[in-house]
Amino acid sequence: MEGALFEIGRRTFDTPGFRGLEFIEVEAKSVINRVPGGMPFDYTINPYRGCSHACVYCFARVTHTYLNMNAGRDFETKIVVKVNAPEVVRRELASPRWRGDPIAMGTATDPYQRAEGRYRLMPGILRALIDHRNPFSILTKGTLILRDLDLLREAVAVTEVSTAFSIATLDREVWRRSEPGTPNPRRRIEAVAELNAAGVPCGVLVAPVLPGISDRPGMLREVVRAALDAGATHVSPILLHLRPGVREEFIGWLEHAYPDLVPRYQRMYRTEYAPGAHRRALGRMVGRTVRALGGVRPAAVPRRGRPSASPERVAATQLTLV
Repeated sequence: MEGALFEIGRRTFDTPGFRGLEFIEVEAKSVINRVPGGMPFDYTINPYRGCSHACVYCFARVTHTYLNMNAGRDFETKIVVKVNAPEVVRRELASPRWRGDPIAMGTATDPYQRAEGRYRLMPGILRALIDHRNPFSILTKGTLILRDLDLLREAVAVTEVSTAFSIATLDREVWRRSEPGTPNPRRRIEAVAELNAAGVPCGVLVAPVLPGISDRPGMLREVVRAALDAGATHVSPILLHLRPGVREEFIGWLEHAYPDLVPRYQRMYRTEYAPGAHRRALGRMVGRTVRALGGVRPAAVPRRGRPSASPERVAATQLTLV
């Protein structure tokens, strides 16, 4: 469970890319969070709560309601910043109680969202992990991760590191409508290539696939081909799921963006998960496509240290089970 958060101030910045965002600066008592059983990882670090990526389907939207804010516009514009995260992480890693377990990042909101460009929390967090040779994984949509490429290369030399980008589609219209605050997916593909070329293992999660919107075979093949060309260490699809609280936000968006699909989604998502047959069919389709295009290349970086949960396993859980 996440430790207590103590608000110390609120800030806005009248600069391009930050207008309309409010940053709620807090001090955290703890930052390395133990998660419930049944997950592919036991510990996470999330330096931010809320996310300016504004992905319409984001499963983490509901967490803003725990802070007496809403899962819609508040989640996208009121970003909680744990300003002391690097110092707290370093202290927690140094504790004699800490056993060096793998830590997953990007399991709730993106550590490389827009706020990170202003607050620069990740370099300090990565430095602490490197100094303690602690294994970790990162799942992101933020090309800002390339700013920390030297730190990631240093980490790979001393511990187990895995990264992944979430890239659901390369279709410009679908991207603009469903993920309006994220970097262009083609820039994300370029970042995958740059990470792998630098020796930092990086895969691609085709996630979440939106039924009737981004699930056409040609669209999926385009993402798979681009990911393989970028040297992705894995290419894995995950079908949309809609947990309570997020479902209402997503259906409201669907009524505006794709009204003809509303009845289909209401039938398909009687629970938060799409029927198992749909999920299995998607997995088979993408698997066949990966094989037909020559498959993924073996990772060039040897595994070191204790095994960590890969972003592939992390996201499979966060997008289907959380």
